[in-house]
Amino acid sequence: MPLPSSVRTLVRNAPTVAPVPNRQLLSVTGSQAAEFLHGIVASSVPEQPQSHFYTAFLNAQGRVLYDAFCYATPSPKGTRGYIIEYDAGSPEAPPMLSMLKRYVLRAKVKLRDVSHEYDVWAAWGSEREKSWETERSWSFAASGAVEPSWDVARDGPPWGTEPGVLRDRRAIGMGHRLLIRKGDRPQEASTHDVATASDYLLHRILNGVPEGSVDIPPMDALPMDSNLDIMGALDFRKGCYVGQELTVRTYHTGQIRKRMLPVVIYPQNGSSDTLTDSSPLPSFPPGVNIRMKHTTTPTDDTPRPRPRTTGKLHSSINGVGLALLRSEHVAAVEKEDAALEFEIGENEKTKWTVTPWWPDWWPVSHD
Repeated sequence: MPLPSSVRTLVRNAPTVAPVPNRQLLSVTGSQAAEFLHGIVASSVPEQPQSHFYTAFLNAQGRVLYDAFCYATPSPKGTRGYIIEYDAGSPEAPPMLSMLKRYVLRAKVKLRDVSHEYDVWAAWGSEREKSWETERSWSFAASGAVEPSWDVARDGPPWGTEPGVLRDRRAIGMGHRLLIRKGDRPQEASTHDVATASDYLLHRILNGVPEGSVDIPPMDALPMDSNLDIMGALDFRKGCYVGQELTVRTYHTGQIRKRMLPVVIYPQNGSSDTLTDSSPLPSFPPGVNIRMKHTTTPTDDTPRPRPRTTGKLHSSINGVGLALLRSEHVAAVEKEDAALEFEIGENEKTKWTVTPWWPDWWPVSHD
């Protein structure tokens, strides 16, 4: 299912910069900062001291606590350092600072909250990104896990090395992220359209990118269900880290049955063209259950997916959102054998239709 034509009207094609709200920042410095993080996070810490990266913190059961960006901040003497950017909006996850302190032991690291020193911005849509956003290569596992294959020798570190500027490689077209001194505006504000945090939310939904505790609920979300493998936050070949056992076992012997996908939301008696109407669509609370219903009568004995709870709606805005859906039900919708819907409202419940699509960048195996 390609991007619906009605959704294309929501895409911002002009160079744009927007603040990213509700982000916390934690500084990790010291001679053993890289080794310390490497033993905790689900990706590999790059060998180059200047290289940024994207990763995830998992609990011992392999559930996601945080998805995080790590900005390299080496000292003038070459000592490793990082600023971790993450969403601390959920009370379900243990506080990042206290969690990391439990792992310090005798490691030569210093932890410090620096949220009061920086703001986070996102920029996208400029010619600058085309110089490093090269064509992706992918590695596919039998379980359904997918990893980006970075050619560091040819293209350099995938997430960049420029101080305070991180290339957002979670999806093609996401742009880059900026660490800006608190209260300042990024240089891009003079050459880009300055948008709002809601515009950034819409931008990543249209690109199929989950982020933070609303889309990746702490203590509940599994990393591959949340596309963290595809977005480059997982390394299935590195040594021991927290949550490794279940993650690697799923990669080798499991089966990934759910994925986070962008969806169009419109009234059941309407169509996706509602997005182009002047009347605003309501916002929807995260966590709404989405159900499948069959739309055709079977003509043979071919097994059909059961119409059980198929997933949940997470972030949404302007009639589009991100939803965790069962792959078998998405396939049934593609064949027009089923539809996805949810009801909302207290007295007079309104039914809404949910139609997923595959982002343009989504990896496709040609085997």
